[in-house]
Amino acid sequence: MKLSRTWIFPLLATTLLCGCAASAHAPVRPRAATAVDTAVDDAPPVRESAAWWYRNGALHAHANGAGKARARNVILFLGDGMSLATVAAARIMEGQRRGENGEENLLAWERFPHTALSKTYNTDHQTPDSAGTMTAIATGVKTHMGAIGVSAGHVDDCAGSHARHVLSWLRLGSSAGMATGIVTTARLTHATPAATYAHVPNREWESDRNMPAAAIEAGCRDIARQLLDFAPGRGPSVALGGGRGRFLPTTAADPQDASLTGLRRDGRDLTAEWLAAHPGGALAWNAAQMRQAAGASAVLGLFAFEHMPYHHDRTGDDPETPDLAEMTRFAIEKLSGGNDGFVLMVESARIDHAHHAGNAFRALDETIAMSRAVEAALEATSREDTLIVVTADHSHTMSFAGYPGRGNPILGTVRGRLSDDGRSDGEMLDGLGLPYTTLSYANGAGYTGASEQQPAGPKHLPHKPRAYQAGTGRPDLRGVDTAHPDYLQEALVPMRDETHGGEDVGVWAVGPGSEAFRGTMEQNVLYHVIVQSAPRLRERLCAAGTCDADGTPVRLPDPADFR
Repeated sequence: MKLSRTWIFPLLATTLLCGCAASAHAPVRPRAATAVDTAVDDAPPVRESAAWWYRNGALHAHANGAGKARARNVILFLGDGMSLATVAAARIMEGQRRGENGEENLLAWERFPHTALSKTYNTDHQTPDSAGTMTAIATGVKTHMGAIGVSAGHVDDCAGSHARHVLSWLRLGSSAGMATGIVTTARLTHATPAATYAHVPNREWESDRNMPAAAIEAGCRDIARQLLDFAPGRGPSVALGGGRGRFLPTTAADPQDASLTGLRRDGRDLTAEWLAAHPGGALAWNAAQMRQAAGASAVLGLFAFEHMPYHHDRTGDDPETPDLAEMTRFAIEKLSGGNDGFVLMVESARIDHAHHAGNAFRALDETIAMSRAVEAALEATSREDTLIVVTADHSHTMSFAGYPGRGNPILGTVRGRLSDDGRSDGEMLDGLGLPYTTLSYANGAGYTGASEQQPAGPKHLPHKPRAYQAGTGRPDLRGVDTAHPDYLQEALVPMRDETHGGEDVGVWAVGPGSEAFRGTMEQNVLYHVIVQSAPRLRERLCAAGTCDADGTPVRLPDPADFR
């Protein structure tokens, strides 16, 4: 979609040079309107259209100075569901594992010099999902819940979605000749990684098995197929994660577990097709094969039939599945060999899954694992030429409360402060005279009433209840190991899965362009800071006619121009 220059030049002249335009929604302001204010209130595109979101985000990033940066490489770390409470509790847990109080600790990205807050709502939901939020981060356009790489519409509207494709910075980078990569602990077809390369209105369409016949007939293709949908020599040269089942036909046995067969009904073996499209490339089913593929021109690593195991559940001294830090190091080494820089997305996906289960232990452990991956990236790159951004797509309902004393075990019950002689004020009790934990959930499987799976009282993994009985009061946690990896923190509202939260999430950044992350930002602005901070991305957009007179990409690009 191309937008006329007839309105943008006068607008920019008015807003960027004199800053005197008044807001259509607030005609009297206590200060002069900024470029961002004017973009929000007076933009000619229809409010909350794809063009509106794109232009708005571009002007905000420009006003923050993103276009002055010269990042050669960009790495986005995405902690799926990593709320601010999750970050705070994980930093304490990491510190306590080292024998410290914990509160004084910092995770790797908390040492970054620039921070911001990101507003996470979808166009149709106050509390969002990962598909709509990651599409905003990856394409610069906010969209509906469940959307992958398409602007707002209806989740089942395949035919209408064809005209609503939006361009991700990964596809943009590939078109610009940069090396590109995806690393995730989820299925490679799951919402977050999919938003960097696919276009579907419904995130559930991971393979043809998951698609309605009407959508296939209307020309929509499943997400797994779209990982191969790049021009020859383009597309991710490193793609590491889980989800083998979505790439294999029902006639093929899983290469790691012969009791499983592929999920594709169309008979296609996408792993074989990927190899054919990448001469000199290598497939890896486990960590050892990935290491052996170091000299391959491209690597597709599918380390699990579904999601990769939680970091805590990887077994042995040399487990078959690589951890997030090793995958990150491998990806950077592979992508750094070119002359034109790289863009890389790294997702710690299972923070989100553990929260949905109501299991704070694994959510925090996955967050700590991501901190080690960020440390690996810092060691492998230079702050002079690499922009590293760490953020989350949305939050969760885990709360951190109860007046625990300094150094109280983060997964334990609440105890008061320690006196100078080392004595505690003792275990704090609720209004029923019962102890309670520092961490809890607003809803989820940890509800303490009886379910059809577990009796009333404390709950433990695995627990996916479909029915509960009304609770008669909280359980007595004396004698319960609330720090056990399988313990589920208590939940106020009984649900099969805990839900996302709707509050803002953090953004931490270091490297060229990082100073443009500041204040409270709409989530789609993150894309615009990334593309404006990297000259190669910015120049490729300008070559397609999306830029204004000063070189700021403000017009919604047509993905068809970036094959």
